[in-house]
Amino acid sequence: MNRGQSVGILIHPQVAADLPALERARKFLAKQGLEVWEVRRDGLVAEHKRHVAGTRLLVTLGGDGTLLHGGRLAAEAGIPLLGVNLGRLGFLTELEAGEMVSGLERFFAGDYRTEERTLVDCAVLRGERQVYRSLALNEVVVHRGGDAALIRLGVSVDGQQLGVIDADGVLVATATGSTAYALALGGPILEPDLKDLVLVPMNPFALTVRPVVCTPSRSLTVELPSHQATLQIDGSSTARLRPGDVVSVSAYEKRLHLVRFTPPERFYHLLRQKLGWGLPLVPYPGEKGQR
Repeated sequence: MNRGQSVGILIHPQVAADLPALERARKFLAKQGLEVWEVRRDGLVAEHKRHVAGTRLLVTLGGDGTLLHGGRLAAEAGIPLLGVNLGRLGFLTELEAGEMVSGLERFFAGDYRTEERTLVDCAVLRGERQVYRSLALNEVVVHRGGDAALIRLGVSVDGQQLGVIDADGVLVATATGSTAYALALGGPILEPDLKDLVLVPMNPFALTVRPVVCTPSRSLTVELPSHQATLQIDGSSTARLRPGDVVSVSAYEKRLHLVRFTPPERFYHLLRQKLGWGLPLVPYPGEKGQR
């Protein structure tokens, strides 16, 4: 029944190959007649992509950073993604390491739901040439890097100029990324299944420049008239930008399908439990905090 199908496991570089939870998962999958391929998160992208044909499920074993890496791979290949947490926060992942086998059992029994997440497609144009392209699950950031001064950025929406701003940079986030770097910059929190994009200026010189929420049909562009900058994808992958470069960001045509065993309402529980949303810093005397 499972012949020709496989399960991929994307592993954080610091995870031991003989981790007990991983060993148990290998044995379970072998009993199901499924092939298993494993790659390290720090491996070459080309190596990761050559495995995906015939893959039924991609599992990430690490933290949120490993899930972000796997999300870009899974969305492009149309593979559902199951995140297993070995990190500190685990806001995006669904299971802890000890629950890995039980989660796999539920997946292959059909006892799960999928949660769709939007990604963005980012391209760097240098004149008429595209010199860089990447998907992002959280955000795309254009920032000044190590330069001491603010940089000037021209921001447009669907070819219509939104403005020219002086700032440390600008960020375009998905709903998934709205609870990450964008939140730290003062952006709004979006429910995770929303397709909208959030444009967040980074420490703008003008106080009137505020975050903007755009529908997914919009294409956002950021132009560097006279400054160098750094492009960052999901907090890791970077590229150096030159004066005159144009960064184009739009919603990716495919959505990521995250495997979930918990109800959709869990998002608000996670906001409180993981991010401390709504917890009073100073409770009233005798009041017990709830998490």
